[in-house]
Amino acid sequence: MSAPISNVRPPADSVITDIVDYVLDYEVASDLAFETARNCLIDTLGCGLEALEYPACTKLLGPVVPGTVVPHGARVPGTNHQLDPVQAAFSIGTAIRWLDFNDTWLAAEWGHPSDNLGGILATADWLSRTAVAAGKPPLVMRDVLRAMIKAHEIQGCIALENSFNRVGLDHVVLVKVASTAVVSQLLGLSREETVNAVSLAWVDGQSLRTYRHAPNTGSRKSWAAGDATSRAVRLALIARTGEMGYPSVLSAKTWGFYDVLFGGRPFRFQRPYGSYVMEHVLFKISYPAEFHSQTAVEAAMTLHAKLAALGRTADDIAGISIRTHEACIRIIDKKGPLDNPADRDHCIQYMVAVPLIHGRLTAADYEDAVAADPRIDRLRDRIECVEDPAFTADYHDPDKRSIANALTVTLSDGTVLDEVAVEYPIGHKRRRADGIPLLEAKFRTNLARRFAKKQQDAILAASLDQATLEAMPVHDYVDLYVTP
Repeated sequence: MSAPISNVRPPADSVITDIVDYVLDYEVASDLAFETARNCLIDTLGCGLEALEYPACTKLLGPVVPGTVVPHGARVPGTNHQLDPVQAAFSIGTAIRWLDFNDTWLAAEWGHPSDNLGGILATADWLSRTAVAAGKPPLVMRDVLRAMIKAHEIQGCIALENSFNRVGLDHVVLVKVASTAVVSQLLGLSREETVNAVSLAWVDGQSLRTYRHAPNTGSRKSWAAGDATSRAVRLALIARTGEMGYPSVLSAKTWGFYDVLFGGRPFRFQRPYGSYVMEHVLFKISYPAEFHSQTAVEAAMTLHAKLAALGRTADDIAGISIRTHEACIRIIDKKGPLDNPADRDHCIQYMVAVPLIHGRLTAADYEDAVAADPRIDRLRDRIECVEDPAFTADYHDPDKRSIANALTVTLSDGTVLDEVAVEYPIGHKRRRADGIPLLEAKFRTNLARRFAKKQQDAILAASLDQATLEAMPVHDYVDLYVTP
């Protein structure tokens, strides 16, 4: 007969206390991290504004009960919604992620650290409005940027060595954990309360990756992060009431996260928490495409121009070989029918075919009207992916973190065009000098989708100067994005 399990309550898992100590005590001293966070903020909010053009997204936003307005509640940029912070976090987070156009982090686990902005901005805005109503000072946007840096760091550092997708879990578990930690700090929770909150995030039910993969790929992948960051706000508020936590939620024998969901393996860590992830984050600047395909799309655009110079078109292509990395093949190498936009923006063959045919790839190109063009599926059938082990190694190399793809096109007359290889996408840290002007141009384009020129100019004046933005009260900044 086995010995009974001890009922002595253990100290909190070190993974949890490391997160909490970092959030509560670490001073971010990196000017580069704050500058990158500002660029991340405007890019992320711009992605949300573009998503508001799609009814499939906007139908999910707003109050649970139509017409509800919360006094001193958080605003949802680009709308007139004023909501409780939990629902506001869902709405902001859903809009941000809808078009797969916000930032990316690629490692053993991939994800989009700016997904955490839903919970961060909603909580900070609500706290600021509530403080001003009570005659107290509001939070300022530097507080938001600091929270973004720390959320990026938590999500990204855990992702470096720990693959949740390999055990069937979606990466939004890390959004939930990171958002819970930084929102707890914004709410002023004690260390014990923050430990409890983070433990609640780990013990919570975690999403399966079912909605990201064939044959079930669907639009939940576009609101999963909004769901995770809003759940984080809810859990932090629950912990604020004094609700207990679960200190060995990760390591408990039989019933803990490691044994139940992670194959009995504890998490591994490559580096301590600092500001590394924000400084190295990848921006999606040119194309709303799953990030493992970004360099392939760049290469396809180059090949489109080469074909035109030769007097050829995509109809003259007999075959395409994509030399790529293992993660790309595992996630987005997809044959067969594609049923919806969410299916198409996770298929590298589709994301290469469209620019070869049309010389572009926009969010609208995933919609049914464009996908109905029979040339796309004909070309998809001629595209094959082959792993290059060197590309896979460089993908994981912390000094490179490349996302390489190389395309070779064979024409119907047997002509083989020179391979076009792109190692680092335009949004990579190594290409910041080229990328940031384009990122700002992307932001301007997205502002123009929603606001008149006077309002655009006010947002730009507040957003493009580091000192001006950092000093601005959160609610005043968010109010710049309100629509009638």
